[in-house]
Amino acid sequence: MPETITVTELNTRVKELFLKTPAINDVWVSGEISGLRKYPSGYYFVLKDATSEIHAVMFNSARMRIDFEPQENMKVRAFGSIGMYVPRGTYQFIVEVMQKSGLGDRYIAFEALKKKLGEEGLFDESHKRKLPPYPKKIGVVTSQSGAVIHDIIMTSASRYTADIILAPAKVQGDGAAESIVDGIRILNKADVDVIIVGRGGGSIEDLWAFNEEIVARAIYNSRVPVVSAVGHETDFTIADFVADARAPTPTGAAALILRDKAEIDAEMDALSTRLQRAMQSQMRSERHAFEILDSKLDLRSAMEGLDMHAMHLDDLMRTAEHRISSMLSDMKGRYNAVDLGLRPSRALEDMEALGERVEVSLERIRVRTSSTLENRRAILEGIQDRPDRAISKGLQDLDSRMAADSKMLDGLNPLNVLNRGYSMITSEDGKVLTSIDDIEVDDSVRIHMRDGTADAEIRKKEKRT
Repeated sequence: MPETITVTELNTRVKELFLKTPAINDVWVSGEISGLRKYPSGYYFVLKDATSEIHAVMFNSARMRIDFEPQENMKVRAFGSIGMYVPRGTYQFIVEVMQKSGLGDRYIAFEALKKKLGEEGLFDESHKRKLPPYPKKIGVVTSQSGAVIHDIIMTSASRYTADIILAPAKVQGDGAAESIVDGIRILNKADVDVIIVGRGGGSIEDLWAFNEEIVARAIYNSRVPVVSAVGHETDFTIADFVADARAPTPTGAAALILRDKAEIDAEMDALSTRLQRAMQSQMRSERHAFEILDSKLDLRSAMEGLDMHAMHLDDLMRTAEHRISSMLSDMKGRYNAVDLGLRPSRALEDMEALGERVEVSLERIRVRTSSTLENRRAILEGIQDRPDRAISKGLQDLDSRMAADSKMLDGLNPLNVLNRGYSMITSEDGKVLTSIDDIEVDDSVRIHMRDGTADAEIRKKEKRT
């Protein structure tokens, strides 16, 4: 009967075969580094050529023997042997010495295309468009079965609401570049507001579809802004340079496009506070202006000013009468003194002329006084009407401003959404419920609608994937 051994024993025998086979021990292997990862124990990577690849490791003890830092896409010559990792049953090339032999073909092709497109202006900042602040529809070009679309949906759940439209595409291997281009073209026709093009991390081969020229030109010619979210934060592709914005990860793309709900609520509260302060400041300013106007147009003050002018006119009249009386007395005395030397007819003529002059002077004073009083009376009547007109106009302006401010507040009120046919669910303590995780079966809730509320009890819940 054949011998029965354990898996560990089998892997151990394979390891011993490797150690005893000279053809795979102490050999030089040329290839290109791909998928380089650094751990405390050393470097793990893949050595590959045009048609094949092998996993390799270079421990820290071997790293001390070389005078350069291994890099992704670097062509090298590596000296070592094949070893078996018994717990996993995998074999790998254990590198003892490494020498540089040039840049990898993929890296050379990447740099050549990057230079070409850069010279054509596809990377220019002037071409990049701003992302919409509140997109309603987001298109995603990625694998239907990958984790990218799931991460984007989960991230968007806690942010500003938007519809997510998936354009399934191959993101790796033959035909992947063409599939990505088709997805971008379809979403441009779907009238989305922004497009996410992305996939998870991987080696340069895994991400190479996003380094193809046709993908770069499709992103550049897109009518809709494009966000590139390819690989990890340290991975860069040609798509990253052409896109309107780059996200470090696909999850970060959703966070970049959609604003956080808490942030929006805080901004609305701040705007509401600023609006209230502005209204209060405007009302204080209007009240102050009215107080100044009222003090200037005070009727009692105007009457007192008019009385003072009348008193001044009375003083002028008394002064004029006194001067005329003095002139008459003086001239009468002078006439009496020279009465003997004057002819009676000449004295009468002089007296008549003087009387006429006195009458003319008195008439002038009466006319001037009457005209002055009429002008003052007209001014007073105008002053009496002016406060009413000014106050009425000021109140109309204040009403208009308050109506505009009230309309702005109504536009910011989230409850107005209920008038468009939506409803809102709250818990018994008034907390708004936005996720299926916020409720349990048999919980009591309240449904808020446009024209009233209704109390309900949760009989069943089902979470969408």
